[in-house]
Amino acid sequence: MVRYGNARELCLGLEVVTAQGEVWNGLSGLRKDNTGYDLRDLFIGSEGTLGIITAATMKLYPLPAARLIAWAAVPSMQAAVDLLGLAHQHLGAGLTGFEVMNQFALSLVDKHYPQQRVPLFRTSPWCVLLENSDHESEDHARTLFERLLEAALEAGCINDAVVAESLSQAQALWHIRESIPLAQAEEGLNIKHDISVAVSRIPAFVAETDALLAQAIAGVRLVDFGHLGDGNLHYNVQAPEGGDAKAFLREQEERINTLVFDAVARHGGSISAEHGIGSLKAAKLPHYKSPVAMRMMRALKQALDPQGILNPGRVLAESASRPL
Repeated sequence: MVRYGNARELCLGLEVVTAQGEVWNGLSGLRKDNTGYDLRDLFIGSEGTLGIITAATMKLYPLPAARLIAWAAVPSMQAAVDLLGLAHQHLGAGLTGFEVMNQFALSLVDKHYPQQRVPLFRTSPWCVLLENSDHESEDHARTLFERLLEAALEAGCINDAVVAESLSQAQALWHIRESIPLAQAEEGLNIKHDISVAVSRIPAFVAETDALLAQAIAGVRLVDFGHLGDGNLHYNVQAPEGGDAKAFLREQEERINTLVFDAVARHGGSISAEHGIGSLKAAKLPHYKSPVAMRMMRALKQALDPQGILNPGRVLAESASRPL
């Protein structure tokens, strides 16, 4: 969500069991507490390698008076980024969702779940789902949405748009977006990437990386979608149509991962935006994290879990060598 942020931003406190069996109670929920190191943020995202989180204090927000959804066809990824800028200008804090999806991703939903009736995708390379949460009224929210879409049409950011007229229509549009991973699984085995790049650099990243993959693998199909509002893309790679998907993964996964992650690094991004490192990316991490950062992470692991009993093999691999 654009407005509410990720779990780290919503978490005010934690209770953690350490590797020594002690319990740290940091559940106070204080908005300001500058009494030393931020232990809460240290444990969030550590994937259980530094301690076991047993409780959390979370921020809550009141329900909005109105929640409207729009679905827009945009001519390019740059146009989607420009639309995001306009949405911030017109909706402010009311902008709570901004999802981008490429044509092929939506074509998979249309193919495997035709009952969902995906709008506007056949004639547009990209579509965007926008959510406006308003604390005044539905009329106020709709007025702001209409002004935004008019400005976007005039600026050439969108070619067409629809606004949900009911809660069921809004849920149906969100369901289309949420069905992309399911449709991709129905299509066959694929290679997934959860990456982040500064929003302003996403168009260049996508154009560059799409071209590199198309050049490297004839017929490769790209499923690009994600949370453009915070620079997070699920940049997934589907095997060429009609090919042996198992052989594709076996022969190409390492090569594709390196190509995508190298492109992410060139654009100053992260190889894991929200899904973590786990064991699958542990060997890759030292190639895309600075040596200083890796030394500090290993020092923290050694200090808090000297026996290596907490989720071993995750985040920090024992050894890592870059594949040729």
